[in-house]
Amino acid sequence: MWIKKGNIYNVNGQFDWNKSHAQVPVVDLLEDRIRVYYSTRDVSGRSNVSYIEVEKNNPKKIIYEHTAPLFELGNLGSFDDSGIMPSSIITVGNKKYLYYIGWTTRGTVPFQNAVGLAISDDGGKVFKKLSEGPIISVNFIEPYFSGTSFVTLEDDTFKMWYLSCIKWERFDGKPEPVYNIKYAESLDGITWNQTGKVAIELNDDEGGLVSAAVIKEDGKYKMWFGKRKKSDYRNNITNSYKIGYAESLNGKDWVRKDDKAGIDISSEGWDSEMISYPYVFKNDNNLIMLYNGNGFGKTGFGYAVWE
Repeated sequence: MWIKKGNIYNVNGQFDWNKSHAQVPVVDLLEDRIRVYYSTRDVSGRSNVSYIEVEKNNPKKIIYEHTAPLFELGNLGSFDDSGIMPSSIITVGNKKYLYYIGWTTRGTVPFQNAVGLAISDDGGKVFKKLSEGPIISVNFIEPYFSGTSFVTLEDDTFKMWYLSCIKWERFDGKPEPVYNIKYAESLDGITWNQTGKVAIELNDDEGGLVSAAVIKEDGKYKMWFGKRKKSDYRNNITNSYKIGYAESLNGKDWVRKDDKAGIDISSEGWDSEMISYPYVFKNDNNLIMLYNGNGFGKTGFGYAVWE
């Protein structure tokens, strides 16, 4: 089970660009430290990305805090003109590929997301967007939108598990998105073969699956992910985000085993109402999970260690 070690970080709002939230933590494990990219919100509620660095042996000890956002929002009308959130990072040769979520607003529904890619040549401190457009967006496979993605590079094949919106539904007159987790592959990490393959399907009472975090251990793929009910999930603890779990032998066909997720909300404190957006990684002999608590990251992110 996961042993919670407490809250690591939250923004203090000293700049216009980081007024609230430290959401969707994304980990890059470096030789001498752990770099954590996260999403924060500006004075207008638009998301952008920054990062901190913590000690490898004590993730609660912050050794560097970046004091600027990494990106400019996209040009007017582009897929990321209203917000950017990190989602997954991998090392490809001497470059870092940061997969991110682009936000834009809509008229009939509140928003639309797509998956973008930014590339760093300096080890992950400065990134340049691959394009003004996304690498996974609305198409005949994804008629609504795609969101959080987790990418790995295995045997020269890039593998992605990503959020896929399958419809919008109205609850109390307000549209809510419904999404599961799908799987795609690529030979270069840029052009993806989307087949519509569903990795994790929704249970009947669920409305959203988010932020797959996948490791391979003893020949088995293991995934932790966020899950919520269809409606009233923002403030109702019963319906709010929790963390689920699944296993697979090939990374494509999964069996949900949510009772083995090993983590739940706390009885009090920063993660007592909601837990979601897990990012699981191996640090030497330890398996570590970074995750968000209450308010979709309004209370920052913390970590837990598998024991």
